[in-house]
Amino acid sequence: MSFASIRIVTDDLDGLVAFYERVTGQQAERPAPVFAQFSGPGAHLAIASTATVAMLGGALVPATNRSVFIEFEVADVDRDFADLQLGSQDVVLEPTTMPWGNRSALVRDPDGNVVNLFSRPAADRAQDDRTSGPPQLAH
Repeated sequence: MSFASIRIVTDDLDGLVAFYERVTGQQAERPAPVFAQFSGPGAHLAIASTATVAMLGGALVPATNRSVFIEFEVADVDRDFADLQLGSQDVVLEPTTMPWGNRSALVRDPDGNVVNLFSRPAADRAQDDRTSGPPQLAH
């Protein structure tokens, strides 16, 4: 089995796509008007209109997530956080060094999903460069 993607279902496809284009710094792939995808090493983020899940009878409800983080490892949390120019209502946690050493900023996307922009301590990044193992997962 291989992990394929995380998909966010939304009533505001264009708004969410614009937000994640700013977060990722890349333009979304738009194979259909009701679907967009961001591809990167190790994972894909898909965003779909509620029209794509209409046959599921309300099993997925947009803008109701309160249990999942969407995480992006970035080189400079403080710079990327500042570049987003979010209102205070969209900031969950300003850039902070966590007890385990990561630097994180938590923000909300237009649907209210929590997005973690994080960077690992320089020593951890250097260790990953010297080994072929997977990166640490504690964010």
